[in-house]
Amino acid sequence: MEDKKKPHVVIIGAGFGGMRVTRTLAKADVEVTLIDKHNYHLFQPLLYQVATAGLSVDDIAYSARAMVRDRKNVIFRMGEMTDVDLEQKKVILNNGSVNYDYLVLATGGTTNYFGLESLEKHGFSMKTLDEAVTIRNHILYQFEKAAFEKDPEKRRSLLTFVVVGGGPTGVESAGALSELIHLVMNKEYPNLNFKEVRIILVEASDKLFAAMPAELRDAAVETLIRKYVEVRLCVQVTNYDGQFLTLKGGEVIPTHTVIWAAGVKAASIMHKIAVEKDQIQRAIVNEYLQIPEHPEVFVIGDSAHFTLNDRPLPMVAPVAIQQAEVAGKNIINVLKGRELVKYVYKNLGNMATIGRNAAVVHIGRLKMKGFFAWLMWSLVHILRLIDFRNRFLVFTKWVWDYLFYDRLVRIITRQ
Repeated sequence: MEDKKKPHVVIIGAGFGGMRVTRTLAKADVEVTLIDKHNYHLFQPLLYQVATAGLSVDDIAYSARAMVRDRKNVIFRMGEMTDVDLEQKKVILNNGSVNYDYLVLATGGTTNYFGLESLEKHGFSMKTLDEAVTIRNHILYQFEKAAFEKDPEKRRSLLTFVVVGGGPTGVESAGALSELIHLVMNKEYPNLNFKEVRIILVEASDKLFAAMPAELRDAAVETLIRKYVEVRLCVQVTNYDGQFLTLKGGEVIPTHTVIWAAGVKAASIMHKIAVEKDQIQRAIVNEYLQIPEHPEVFVIGDSAHFTLNDRPLPMVAPVAIQQAEVAGKNIINVLKGRELVKYVYKNLGNMATIGRNAAVVHIGRLKMKGFFAWLMWSLVHILRLIDFRNRFLVFTKWVWDYLFYDRLVRIITRQ
C-alpha cells in the first residue's frame, strides 16, 4: 500500500522567524522546505559591530544547512523568491518553483528611506552582511585618505561621520563608531588630529529610544555626549549627494559618510504578493497570523502587520520569534483538526548598548543603566547567538576589546 503523502510546508526566510518555525515543526507529520536567498542565518542585532570592526561576518552568521541537518523532515533550498501564485499554491524562485500545502512568509525587512532617493543612492544602509562590511571598509579607508590629505576642509569632511536614526541601531552604531575611532584608531594615526573627527547622530523626533522611559533616554544622550557624539534631535535630513548632507532648514554638513538607520519596511518581495498590505508593504494578518483570504498562508515578523491597541507591533526579533511559534503550532492544529491558537504579544522589554560599560535596559518595572545594564545586554546577546562556536568567538573578541582597547577586524577588503 502506497504511503500517504505528507503535507508540504514551505517557509520563506531563514531569519529568526523562519528558523523558529522549522524548530516548531521538526517533529510534526509534515515535510518542510526552508528557502532563503542566502545559505546562512544572520544575527542582525550585531551587524553594527561588523560595520565598526568589532566582529567578523562569520561571528554572527551560521550555516542554514547546519542548523536544520538534525531535523529529519526539513530540507534547505537556496533560492530567491520572485513571486507567489496563491491560487495554484506555488512559490516561484529564481531557480525553479515549489508547490506547497502551507506557506509561511518570514521574509524580514529592508531599509526604508522614506522616498529620499539621494540617501538611498549615496548613503549606507545596514541590513545585510555585505552592507556592514562595505561600511567597515569605507570607514577605515576614510582614515587612510585623511592621514595624507593636505586640504584641511577636505580632511575634516573625510573625518565627519553622520548616523541618521535615534533607535537602537543608530545609537549603538554611533557609540561603537566613537569607541573604534577614539579608543583604537587614534593610536595608529599619529599624523592626524583627532579633534577634527566629528560623529553626529541625527534624529527627526525629539527623543532617542522612543519606547523607553525618559530617564533612560536622557542617560543615553548623556553617554553619547561623553563619547564625543553630537546628538541632534528634531532634525530632518532632506538630501545627500555623497559629499554634502543637507538638513531641513538649510544647514549643510560636509561628509563622505552617512549611515542610514532611520527606518525599516517589509522586504521588497512583499510588493508582488496580491494581499492587503499596509503603507510599508506588510501583509495584514488575522489573529491567527493567516492571510484571511488564504488561510493556508501564514505571515510573521517584519512581513506581517499585526495590531495591538490599534498600533502595529514593532519590527524586532522577539515579535518574529513569538509569531513563529504560534504559526507553527497553528499549522499542526489545522492538520489535527484542533482549534487555532490566537497570537498574543508578550512584551519582553527593550535594551540597547551605547558602548563600553554603558547600556540601558527596560523590562517591565526594571529600569537599568550603566555597567550592570551593559553586562545584562552582553549576556543576553551572547546567549541568543546560534551555537557554541559563535558564542565563544564573540565572547573572546569582546573580552579582548575590553581589556586591550583593540578591534580585531580592521582589514580593508575592498575600496
